[in-house]
Amino acid sequence: MKQVSLTIPEIGLIAGTRAAGAAGLALLLSDRMNPEQRRAIGWTLLAVGVITTVPLVAQVFGKRQPYKSPNEK
Repeated sequence: MKQVSLTIPEIGLIAGTRAAGAAGLALLLSDRMNPEQRRAIGWTLLAVGVITTVPLVAQVFGKRQPYKSPNEK
C-alpha cells in the first residue's frame, strides 16, 4: 500500500478544482440561463477544473511513499 501526506492547502486546491469542474458540468446539463452564456461559462469552468487537476494529480502521485505500519522498523 502507498501513503501520501497532503497539507491543508493542497487538499483545498484539489477540492476547488473538483468543485469548478462539477459546477461547469452542472451548468452544461442545466437549462436555467441563456444557452449561450450557460455553455460559455460551463465549458470554461469544466476546462479550468480539468486543466488544473492534471498538475495536482502529478504532484500527489510524486509524493507517494511505501506505507510502513507502526510495527515495522
